[in-house]
Amino acid sequence: MQQTHPPRSPRSNRERTEATRHALLEAARALFVSKGYGDTSTPEVSVAAGITRGALYHHFTDKRDLFRHVLQREAEAVRNDIVASAPAGLSAREALIAGSEAYLRAMAVPGRTRLLLLEGPAVLGLAEIAAIDESNAAETLHAGLAAAVGGGEVSIDALSKLLSAAFDRAALEIDAGGDPEAVKAAMLWLLQRVLGKNDENTARKRKSES
Repeated sequence: MQQTHPPRSPRSNRERTEATRHALLEAARALFVSKGYGDTSTPEVSVAAGITRGALYHHFTDKRDLFRHVLQREAEAVRNDIVASAPAGLSAREALIAGSEAYLRAMAVPGRTRLLLLEGPAVLGLAEIAAIDESNAAETLHAGLAAAVGGGEVSIDALSKLLSAAFDRAALEIDAGGDPEAVKAAMLWLLQRVLGKNDENTARKRKSES
């Protein structure tokens, strides 16, 4: 007896919209990575995605807007990896170290360092890139430091910005061919010195108050 299957329900407008945006973002990412922003055109993206150019401009204002959304998606992926690396139950210190390792792994995804740390600032400007970062990886670092370091003798805002720059430089070093394990070890050493110094300050403060 031939088995029958219920007919598939047609995709909703929302599903079609999401599928179109996904195809455009995937195609754009591949081209921006392989050719660079300047040498990529919107007609090329449309052809690669199998989407009309008119549909592209329905979803994105222009190439710069498309690029911005590609970067936002990359930054969100990094943030999600960081958050997933620190499940409930870890101490603040353990979560910060786990998140730091996750950041370096996430940034090792091919093309990601070029997009977020090289092409991004050149195309969108430092202020816009900083805003994207501060809503994603930089925010997790700031929150992690606030939990692990607390109200010590150093500004969490300043410390977060400096360490964020160091992590970005580490990602660039790995992307340029540096030894990933050596770079990771150096960054963790630096982070542990920061946390260790804070532990010493906290202990001295408690002793003076006793």
